Amino acid sequence: MPRRSQNIRVVLFCLAGALSLTVAGCARNSVHAAAPVAAPPAANAAARPMTTAPDTDAKPPVEAAKPPVIPAPQASSEAALTPGNPPALHKPAAGSSAAEAGSETARPAAPLISPELSPGDEAAYERKTAEDTRVAERNLHEAGGKQWNDTQRDLVEKIRSFLGQSREASRDGDWARAQNLAQKARLLSAELIASF
Repeated sequence: MPRRSQNIRVVLFCLAGALSLTVAGCARNSVHAAAPVAAPPAANAAARPMTTAPDTDAKPPVEAAKPPVIPAPQASSEAALTPGNPPALHKPAAGSSAAEAGSETARPAAPLISPELSPGDEAAYERKTAEDTRVAERNLHEAGGKQWNDTQRDLVEKIRSFLGQSREASRDGDWARAQNLAQKARLLSAELIASF
C-alpha cells in the first residue's frame, strides 16, 4: 500500500510541474497592447471642437434606377429589325387631335377580380351582408343622439364609408367584397357603441 501512495505522489508532482511549465510558457507568450500614441491636433480644431458629434445630416447613397427591360417585338418579316431598318413608330393619323392621341396611350382601368361563387354561396354572402349592414346602421342610429369626441367622429366616418362601399360592391354583384366591407362596418359600429 505504501508503494501505491508513493506512485500517486509522483504522478501528482509530475502533473503539478507540467502545469507550472505550461502556465509559465503561456505567460511568456502573452500579447501586450502597445501604449496609445497621441495624434497631432487637427488644423481646424478651433472651428470644430472634439466634443461635437459627427455630421448626421448625411443621407445614404441612392441606387440608380434600372430601366425596365422591354422585350423585342416579334418581327413579321426577316427585314423588320435590322441595323439599316429601325422599327416603325406608331403615328396618329393626320386628322386626329392631340386628345385622341393621348387617349390611345392611356391605360384602361384595372378589372375587378372577384371569386366565382356558387348560387348558394352568393345567397349566403348576400344574407350576411344585409345582416351586417342592418346591425351597423342600427348602431349608428343609436349613437346618433350622443355627443362624439374626435375618435368617435372618426369611427362614424369610417363606418359610413364602409357601408357606402359595401352597397356599391353589392350593386356590382361582388358579394364577397360587399360582405367583407359590411362586416368591417359592423365591427367598427360595435366598437363605437362600446366607447360610450
